[in-house]
Amino acid sequence: MLKERNLSQCESARMTGLRLNTISHFCSGNVDRVYLSTLERACKVDIQELIEVE
Repeated sequence: MLKERNLSQCESARMTGLRLNTISHFCSGNVDRVYLSTLERACKVDIQELIEVE
């Protein structure tokens, strides 16, 4: 997705407020779990718009 938007990992980290290590981990393809709050910041949307929270 970063390539499609012509963004670097560093720029993505700055825009979302996430650590560069977190962005790098997402890009590695080896993600086995993600905190919802981290996903929400990465997506820049309200997480409840994406999933149903019970």
